[in-house]
Amino acid sequence: MRASNLPLLAIAALASLAACTPVDAGAQRDADGQRAELDTTAGAGALTNRAYDDRLRTPPGFKVARFARVNTPRFMALGPDGAVYVSRPGAGEVVRLVDGNGDGVADSRTVAVRGLDEPHGLAFHKGYLYVAGLDGVFRVRLGPDGVAQTKPERLNRYSGGGGHTTRTVIFGADSAMYVSIGSSCNVCVERSPDRAAVMRYDEDGRNGRLYASGLRNAVGMAVHPETKEIWVSQHERDNLRPSHEDLPPEEINILRDGVHYGWPYCWGDRHPNPEFKESARCARTEPPALKMQAHSAPLGLAFLDKATAFPEEYRGDALLAFHGSWNRSEPTGAKVVRIRVRDGRPVSYDDFITGWQDSRGNRWGRPVDVLVYRDGSVLVSDDEGDAIYRVYR
Repeated sequence: MRASNLPLLAIAALASLAACTPVDAGAQRDADGQRAELDTTAGAGALTNRAYDDRLRTPPGFKVARFARVNTPRFMALGPDGAVYVSRPGAGEVVRLVDGNGDGVADSRTVAVRGLDEPHGLAFHKGYLYVAGLDGVFRVRLGPDGVAQTKPERLNRYSGGGGHTTRTVIFGADSAMYVSIGSSCNVCVERSPDRAAVMRYDEDGRNGRLYASGLRNAVGMAVHPETKEIWVSQHERDNLRPSHEDLPPEEINILRDGVHYGWPYCWGDRHPNPEFKESARCARTEPPALKMQAHSAPLGLAFLDKATAFPEEYRGDALLAFHGSWNRSEPTGAKVVRIRVRDGRPVSYDDFITGWQDSRGNRWGRPVDVLVYRDGSVLVSDDEGDAIYRVYR
């Protein structure tokens, strides 16, 4: 029967269902047992096999499939066993995902670590899984099954609660542990020096000291594969008059020891915030390495040097997840962008995956983190769509 012959109510019902159905780009199987994949080789929205969803858009030639269904996944880490470990802050746990048959879809899920206080950032280092919780970093050795065999060991304490609560942990080229701790407010002078900052610790959590400051909320952290410098993605302030919707820009910052990056006194390229008006102080701060659309909420950042499933031209660049705005009349973000890098510096960015947000600003998903997978593809977590996607060619 042609659609034009359907009763009007049936047409409306079908349209409503299509608008409300969550994404299912890969993990489900069709009647023939084949996975549906979003394939843009033939143009945006072209689907192989059965069309589950055609909302995600990538550059021509890339495909997006669902790797796993996980409730509210946040940050990810690739384990030495090839499994993907995912934090779930609200559940207080880290989940282990395994693709046992290598078909690009996780077929095993277990809780690797539980009983943590808002676990967020994850890192593997010298046989341990490190987890950045609300007020401290924990580490634990995993058994052959990838599950913690003992209670996690607390390594340190830092400021917790209030304002930004996510914490990220990475290990630098010097084998030291770096932890980002967001601000407790929108614009204020923090009482504790570890807030709005990145702290440096020995790998066992001792001898903590301030490494870089003036970073309102540096959630994404990654080590550049060649320069070995630490890059962070930073959320800038809200409610900046007179153009709060498009100012100030979000930032990529390249960290240097002892350097101040502006917040709360300055925004953008050393512009004084109206609450302080301290031009002299701002002149001594470090401007952003790259400025991006305001209120995009940049989160996970990953360099593509090991993304062998991507074209060679991508290997020197990075991908960054924009979680999306909450305070713009026209919402922005909810996408993954490609950071173009030249001579070890970010020079521009452009859209890589879009479609989590429709033309009216409604969202069915919000990307969080980006991880290069063991096969050279890229995984993207989505804490509103409750999924992890795999991107490849």
